[in-house]
Amino acid sequence: MAQTTGAGLPKGFRDAGQGWPELHRIPHPPRRVPLLGDVLGVNRRTPLQDSLRIARELGPIFRRNAFGNEFVFVWGAGLVADLADESRFAKHVGLGIANLRPVAGDGLFTAYNHEPNWQLAHDILAPAFSREAMAGYHPMMLSVAGRLTDHWDRAAAAGGSVDVPGDMTKLTLETIARTGFGHDFGSFERDRPHPFVTAMVGTLAHAQRRNTVPSPLARLLLRGAGRRNAADIAHLNRTVDELVRERRGGGDGGGDLLDRMLATAHPVTGERLSAQNVRRQVITFLVAGHETTSGALSFALHYLSRHPDAAARARAEVDRVWGDSPHPGYEQVAKLRYVRRVLDESLRLWPTAPAFAREAREDTVLAGEHPMRRGAWTLILVPMLHRDPAVWGADAEEFDPDRFDARAVRSRLPHAFKPFGTGARACIGRQFALHEATLVLGLLLRRYDLRADPDYRLRVTERLTLIPEGLRLHPQRRTPARAPGDAPGTSPDTSWEDARGTGTHR
Repeated sequence: MAQTTGAGLPKGFRDAGQGWPELHRIPHPPRRVPLLGDVLGVNRRTPLQDSLRIARELGPIFRRNAFGNEFVFVWGAGLVADLADESRFAKHVGLGIANLRPVAGDGLFTAYNHEPNWQLAHDILAPAFSREAMAGYHPMMLSVAGRLTDHWDRAAAAGGSVDVPGDMTKLTLETIARTGFGHDFGSFERDRPHPFVTAMVGTLAHAQRRNTVPSPLARLLLRGAGRRNAADIAHLNRTVDELVRERRGGGDGGGDLLDRMLATAHPVTGERLSAQNVRRQVITFLVAGHETTSGALSFALHYLSRHPDAAARARAEVDRVWGDSPHPGYEQVAKLRYVRRVLDESLRLWPTAPAFAREAREDTVLAGEHPMRRGAWTLILVPMLHRDPAVWGADAEEFDPDRFDARAVRSRLPHAFKPFGTGARACIGRQFALHEATLVLGLLLRRYDLRADPDYRLRVTERLTLIPEGLRLHPQRRTPARAPGDAPGTSPDTSWEDARGTGTHR
């Protein structure tokens, strides 16, 4: 297994050419500068979007050099389909993901493949995302959504606007905290983000900055930022330690994620998660469990506000499927086929986890053309994969939810839609996120007309995840009776249908 340095680069990276014997056959940007490579003109705040621009110029596989180190990027659908072969390729933890190891360690998202705690935690926690467990989370999701609509109702009554990414972050943090760990951060009662959110954003931003600074200079150039990052990590740890202490002191989570982490043994080996790993898993779920979902909801609301025909069609579906019931049931969420298409199309254009890396398990040849030695890795640019004109057509930059109707999905190449990664290491909580996001979009569409600022132009903030920058909308309460003012309550215990109209999340 390839070992990595503190900056997430494999040892011997410079000398081995990253394990690509024919690296010279892969194109790179022109006008390289000795020592610096291709870094001139790169915006440190938007490295991903710079990579998308270069990808359009250089094609489905290309390389970039930064301070003498070569990075290979892939986005062509055929190449990505080959990289999805689990018998030949595995997840690679590198770049910004490895930079999160000081806070998340061997948590599910940041563990190296050879670390035993990944499989242990995965096997213990997978039942927490079964259909039965998901149905149990639904009432709490409704309850948290009620706090969001109370806040938006006040803004609507005053004729004001709402901070969409900020409010979606509050919503998704409270949802995962309450359903998974029995904790209430009180996000909607605060004028400023909860300190946990501030610390989380700080750690993500620091990991992103480390990607753009050469390792030998990082300690010097990021000295002050490193101290702030250490303080942010300490705050995250203290928050989680207190949460665990309360549960160990006699709290009952009803079998939630934290209960499973603390009390469940592996069904075969009888092993349990260590106290240190419990902390790392809790942080992983609190951060990854809300950051990407808040971005997905924010992008979807942006596109709905800019495409009134799509919003009207989605709203009509919600009214038809949910009727006058103030409390949509669990099974009713899966019936919002078009709303789910809106969400999928938003994730296509701006997947909030925009890249993932794959490494060769053994010496192999990628797509029959590019030799790779064992341990060689490449970074998949998901937004470009989702814009591959060979798959999505000449209008791939346009928003069109009908790309995800059942017929279109069946006719599409496999592995062309990857917002949750791929294979065994794909996001364990993807169905949780999809149910929550579809439910919230349905609730907001039924309750409000969403008016955009005509002068707003979409700008994307990069902090390892993606989120719209400065997005505000003007919610206006709908007049029909189908926009009830009752607070959400309980719902029947029924099963989740995995979006049979899309067939893309496996």
